Amino acid sequence: MFALIDMNNFYANCERLFQPELRGRPLIVLSNNDGCAIARSDEAKALGVKMGQALHLIPPAVRRQLAVRSANFALYGDISARIGTILREAAPRIETYSIDESFLDLQGMRDRTRFAFDLRARVQRWTGIANCVGIGPTKTLAKLANYVAKSAVRKPGSYPASLGGVANLAEMTTADLYTILRATPVDEVWGVGRKWGARLQEMGITTAADLRDAPVSLVLERFGVVLARTQQELAGSPCIDLQEVEPDRQQIMVSRSFGAKVGEHEAVFQALATFAVRACEKLRQRSLTTAAVGIFVGTDVFDRGPFQHFPHRSMNLPAATSDTRIVLEAVRQMHRGMLKPKTLYKRAGVWLMDLARPQVLQRDLFGDGRVGDDELMAAIDAINNRWGRGTIGVAASGWAARPQWAMRQRHLSRRWTTSIAELPVARC
Repeated sequence: MFALIDMNNFYANCERLFQPELRGRPLIVLSNNDGCAIARSDEAKALGVKMGQALHLIPPAVRRQLAVRSANFALYGDISARIGTILREAAPRIETYSIDESFLDLQGMRDRTRFAFDLRARVQRWTGIANCVGIGPTKTLAKLANYVAKSAVRKPGSYPASLGGVANLAEMTTADLYTILRATPVDEVWGVGRKWGARLQEMGITTAADLRDAPVSLVLERFGVVLARTQQELAGSPCIDLQEVEPDRQQIMVSRSFGAKVGEHEAVFQALATFAVRACEKLRQRSLTTAAVGIFVGTDVFDRGPFQHFPHRSMNLPAATSDTRIVLEAVRQMHRGMLKPKTLYKRAGVWLMDLARPQVLQRDLFGDGRVGDDELMAAIDAINNRWGRGTIGVAASGWAARPQWAMRQRHLSRRWTTSIAELPVARC
């Protein structure tokens, strides 16, 4: 038996925690470079602001009513970690599905609905973040139950009001469960999405109940085993277990759009070096090594001028490593001669490939199959973890300087919980 707890309008509500003047106001949170809306309060949704809508495309009359904030991922990550601590104390097994969603294993619990109400209230009381909980015998049904719990509050009449906040599909009769599935559009089922949803609707499968009751052979033939597994989960047969430990990644990518167009080749290299440093930090956090590196840069795709350029290169390393200096040297080699003169670049990125744990690397006669200074990298990571990212860095990245390509974050709130200099002040 599974539960899914999902925070309501997570980014927007994190901003409201320390800025009470935002409560009740239409609020949106923007993506990197203050481009598009990536989170909206219920009030902003009521004004018609769409997810992913560019700020400059929002009608001026609506924009004037909005409170706007740049994405503050340091704040969101810290609040998410605090919520994770509460959940781990409440349930024996959890899976962190995203920054604002977690699955919980409720096996063995007697009154699961009471547990869900208590957990929902505890998370809101201890962190200030409103949330909803869905319960089902499979992860897909728990996800669907969470959708029901939210919709019953946001869209009165869409589902019974008694399911608002907490919905337990496992306690329903067969007839009541069918009614719920019948009222749920098929593209709201976890794992279906818009593309498959459109194809299913063309076949007359418009609701979750239709998908559950469709011939298995038809689903297998048209969509394959992935959707067939979703269908089995809708029928109450668990096919997807909790993933308490994140599986090893096959690739790590760090990329950004620049805050301004950049024509200086050295500035573009500094951006690539910065992304390589960050990618290597992520690599070491997961105790992995890389054996290949790739880079890319690009001009502004929205610029319709004739000077468009999107080069990319990759290379294999002589041996697997997690040493930033070796990866940086590879980036430097690939960067040489890659850019065109008098061309303005808008984005760049670095990706690490052929990732593996050191224990499984192919050894040779003279070593363990890897190169680099692990102790030096561990010391650098320890300093940055203790004193904050960027305390110590590499000069190639233009470390500690305000780069030309830095992201626009004109509406960034303070780091209320992660910076001693930016703690909120209470005046009595």
